[in-house]
Amino acid sequence: MGEFLFLAHRVPFPPDRGDRIRSHHLLKALARLAPVHVGCFADGAGEGEMALAAMAATHCIAPRTKPLPLAGVEAVLSGKPVSLTAFHSRKLERWVRETIAARDIAAIVVFSGQMGQYVPADFKGRVVIDLCDVDSAKFASYAAAGERVWLNAREARLLAAEEERLGRRADATILISEAEAALYRSRLTAPGKVNVQVIGNGIDAAFFDPATVTPHPVIADLPGPHFVFTGQMDYRPNEQAALWVIEALMPTLRARFPQAMFHVVGRNPTGKLMAHHGTPGVQVSGEVPDVRPFIAAADAVLAPLLIARGVQNKVLEAMAMAKPVVLTPDAATGIAATDGEDWLVCPPDPAAMCSRIEALLGDPAGSVRIGAAARRFVLDHHGWEAMLAPLAGLIGMEGEGQRHAA
Repeated sequence: MGEFLFLAHRVPFPPDRGDRIRSHHLLKALARLAPVHVGCFADGAGEGEMALAAMAATHCIAPRTKPLPLAGVEAVLSGKPVSLTAFHSRKLERWVRETIAARDIAAIVVFSGQMGQYVPADFKGRVVIDLCDVDSAKFASYAAAGERVWLNAREARLLAAEEERLGRRADATILISEAEAALYRSRLTAPGKVNVQVIGNGIDAAFFDPATVTPHPVIADLPGPHFVFTGQMDYRPNEQAALWVIEALMPTLRARFPQAMFHVVGRNPTGKLMAHHGTPGVQVSGEVPDVRPFIAAADAVLAPLLIARGVQNKVLEAMAMAKPVVLTPDAATGIAATDGEDWLVCPPDPAAMCSRIEALLGDPAGSVRIGAAARRFVLDHHGWEAMLAPLAGLIGMEGEGQRHAA
């Protein structure tokens, strides 16, 4: 039956941020089919190692210690994108070669484009690459917005070439939504040579269940209304969205609701965000042990992303918690919910979004109805087991089901 090699740019434990949630569930799905050998990076010593050891047949964790300036120098000298040099490790490269030589590896599953560099050119088994989204397009968006134009334009160009190389190398290339798949195909010079598949994101609706969560007591005791934004807060699109709420939306909202509060919840908030902590109507909580009490205490969850790739886990989590979500069209990509029924989609215009929120708060029954519809939508369409059902076929093990687990 063979075994699997799984390569990820972060340890898939704990599943507490978007990319790790997806890689975690991919790894679980693979482990149900056959033994899995996992190679990945970690930001800190011991990060996720015990959990990984319990699930993987063998593993190799490379420390993520390379300074970004050094990765940049290596990228310029080698003509590669920084995204690759930042995740290059001789230790991991050697472990991959040794594992393939020692074990019966039937397939390599690669999570994120940075890790495709570890697939040996002479590997004869199947290769499946989960790009999730089109990273090169993200860097192109940064350049178009005037942010470090030369660097981001270079990264976009070189990363696009790497994304196409990986697509041609792989037996299947996975994108997270039909929109991302269409974008990826549109950027290929020879789309007919790449097998593009779509596997969306799922959600653990049993964990994100409002019936099992007590609202955060501090928020619940304040008058509000309360609005929550969650995510990794040193990730540029998240920082940008939170700053837009603070600087553009909150003044308009507080003119209508003087005690309105915006709560930014997530690890590593940037200095720009922390500078707003404690200003009227703004709380930046940073990393918390559990985001669910914050979501449960919110009157609405905001996701006004101005640049977004793929499917937003923060949106699925809020929907599973039966909260009305107010989001931009970019944040809605890849989730086939209905505006006005399952969520509220609004352009990033302060007056328009404030008007939509005011109508929502003025209709408590309607707010409850949208939240309930959001949870039903997630239950019906975004369970992880259903999302990952095609994976066995892509790695050549269709019909194996739960044989290994049994």
